[in-house]
Amino acid sequence: MKTRSFLTGQDVRAIAQAAEAEAAAHGWAVTVAVVDDGGHLLWLQRLDGAAPISAQIAPAKARTAALGRRESKGYEDVINQGRTAFLSAPLEGMLEGGLPIVVDGHCVGAVGVSGVKSSEDAQIARAGIAALGV
Repeated sequence: MKTRSFLTGQDVRAIAQAAEAEAAAHGWAVTVAVVDDGGHLLWLQRLDGAAPISAQIAPAKARTAALGRRESKGYEDVINQGRTAFLSAPLEGMLEGGLPIVVDGHCVGAVGVSGVKSSEDAQIARAGIAALGV
């Protein structure tokens, strides 16, 4: 048997608080989603002023990053480079802004953000993950 890390409630709150602080520092209205390694929603917060659709997109980006074990931007890049067949993959959030949380080489979850430019969504997600110090 192997022992593995997992996200605790305290971890999830730390991620969410750091992500919200990053968004607030720039005046960005976004939704932040945190999922476990199986893509199951642990946290969803739509900040004031965030578009309602962002509450659908952020968890989808997070699930994609968790299940794919890589940034959701990778899927977007593949599609933009002409491999449109990837649109039939059973993933919904194939846009930049979903980042896996990797601890000791293993994905323990992911953060997805939606509401501003995709690169800014990713910036917010990175700030959330950085709060874990991993």
